[in-house]
Amino acid sequence: GGGESAVDESMMTGESMPVSKAEGSGVVCGTVNMHGVMTVKVTKVGGETALAQIIRLVQDAQASKCEVQKLADVLSGHFVKVVLLIAVLTFVTWVSISHQGMVETVYFGTELHPTVFALVFAMTVLVIACPCALGLATPTAIMVGTGVGAKEGVLIKGGSALEIANKVTAIVFDKTGTLTEGKPSVSSHWFSADEDAEALLWLLIGAAEANSEHPLGRAVLQRAKAGVSGGAWPPAP
Repeated sequence: GGGESAVDESMMTGESMPVSKAEGSGVVCGTVNMHGVMTVKVTKVGGETALAQIIRLVQDAQASKCEVQKLADVLSGHFVKVVLLIAVLTFVTWVSISHQGMVETVYFGTELHPTVFALVFAMTVLVIACPCALGLATPTAIMVGTGVGAKEGVLIKGGSALEIANKVTAIVFDKTGTLTEGKPSVSSHWFSADEDAEALLWLLIGAAEANSEHPLGRAVLQRAKAGVSGGAWPPAP
């Protein structure tokens, strides 16, 4: 493509400062053109775009298995066999004592067969001891955690990253805008002049930055407008 401009790529990099683009520079879908006009040539579409790769990363993270989930799957496999064995033993035990008259009919009535009565106990064991929670808790937690993180702009690379997150003792932020507003501004200034001269200086500074598209220049211009009533600037030379 062609043209020159500055592009806000914070949605990709977290960096709030616009990045200068000229002819031959690459741009990413979803970023915002701040100033100027550019002619852009599309080189990647559909699943090849950066946004599609981010979506795929989140989906892979939700589908990945951490060590705790692998252990839970193994335990669930053995636990099911144990529960089935206990249910069978429960059924056989209650069938035996029911047919031997060791259980009073008042417990299962005259219409309920002793075998069906024993089956109720066996089914109770299966329902109560079902390992559904053991097998579903971990993947559900991973899916919810990665989903909420992606919604807040935090990409989590799988359940293993979540698993060791509780061991984190320090977090280092290296991107402007993560903990700040991400917009430059004039925080302080000093003039060795009286108030009238200071207003004139702000007027001159504002005139110099009036046509600037640089983020720092726009910040200086905003401060200059606040320093001079009216904010009417002559065109920059």
